[in-house]
Amino acid sequence: MKKILLLSDTHNYLDEAILKHVKSVDEIWHSGDIGSLHLLEELQNLKPVRAVWGNIDGQDLRVRIPKVEKFECEGLRIMMTHIGGYPGKYDSSVLPQIVEYKPNIFISGHSHILKVMNDSKLHLLHMNPGAVGKTGFHKQRTMIRFEIENGVPKNLAVVEFNRW
Repeated sequence: MKKILLLSDTHNYLDEAILKHVKSVDEIWHSGDIGSLHLLEELQNLKPVRAVWGNIDGQDLRVRIPKVEKFECEGLRIMMTHIGGYPGKYDSSVLPQIVEYKPNIFISGHSHILKVMNDSKLHLLHMNPGAVGKTGFHKQRTMIRFEIENGVPKNLAVVEFNRW
């Protein structure tokens, strides 16, 4: 079993409220707009991190982490990118990769809108953790904790923080 903390759109913001949740997970997954290499390294010093770069991330991050990450975890195929859309409205650059890779879970960020929804057409679970940073239009800062055990995502919990 793996316990995952799913973040997006930190925009170089990390506080004790976020870090408190890091202690209880095995891995951190970050779906882009990290904000700085320093923040990525801070997370990597705490737990194993899987991350993709987002549209605000500079070259220092883009040479260290991919735009699209495809991997397996506990029997599930995972695909993660920053700008990916959602079921019925996937980004045109991402849809062919989803069709080819056939992930069980597709993760994106960028919208600052929390979404967890099944895509019955492509047989996957789409997850967007919203935004946990303070930059952007969102009123609520959010991230997701969940577990994967024997090929099944479970115990999904949305973690909410006040914006300010």
